[in-house]
Amino acid sequence: MNANTENDRFRILHNGIMPQKGSVLISEPFLNDAYFQRAVIFLSGCDKDGAMGFVLNKETGLVLGDLTDSITSERQTPVFLGGPVDGDKLFFLHSLGEFLPGALYIRDDIYLNGDFDVLQSYMNQGNPIAGKIKFFLGYSGWSPGQLDEEIKSNTWLVGNLDFQSIMSGEREELWRKALSGLGKQYKVWLNYPKEPYLN
Repeated sequence: MNANTENDRFRILHNGIMPQKGSVLISEPFLNDAYFQRAVIFLSGCDKDGAMGFVLNKETGLVLGDLTDSITSERQTPVFLGGPVDGDKLFFLHSLGEFLPGALYIRDDIYLNGDFDVLQSYMNQGNPIAGKIKFFLGYSGWSPGQLDEEIKSNTWLVGNLDFQSIMSGEREELWRKALSGLGKQYKVWLNYPKEPYLN
C-alpha cells in the first residue's frame, strides 16, 4: 500500500467549524511538519485580517532561566515553541488578567502578554506560576484567508480545550485529548502511526 492510499484511508473531512479567537486547531495526523506535526494551536486572534496562535504542545528544550537572568524564581519553567514567526521573541499566556498592564484578554481567564517588568516582579516575589503562565518562543501566523483555506483542505480541525489543558505541559497526549473531544469519527486518527514509513 503506497503512502497516498494509506493517507486516504485515514483522511476525514474537516468538521465544518470555522476558527475564532480562543478556539484550538488540531492538525491532521499525517501533517509532516517540524512545527505542526500533531500540533494543537491556541488561537489568540482570528479575524478578517488573519490569525495568530501558539502551539501548545511542542517544547523548545529551553527553560526560562536560559533566556533571562532577571527572573530569579521558577527558572526551570519550560518554554514552548509557539511557531515559526518571531522565533527570538518571548510570548506568554496567563491567567493574571489586568494585574499585568497591557495584557490582552482572549477568553475565560486567558490573557496574552502584558507588562513583563510587572511579571518579573510577581515571579521574583515567589508567587507560584504552575498552571497560571505558559511561555512561548515565536508564534504561528496566517495571512487573511489563509487559515480558512487550510481548514477547507483538511489540514486542521477546529476544537476547544479547557483552561487547564491549554496551560498544561502535555505534548502528544494533548493532541490525543483534543481529538477525543471531537466525536467518534476522529478516533481513527488516534491509530495512525506518527511515522508510517517505519511500518
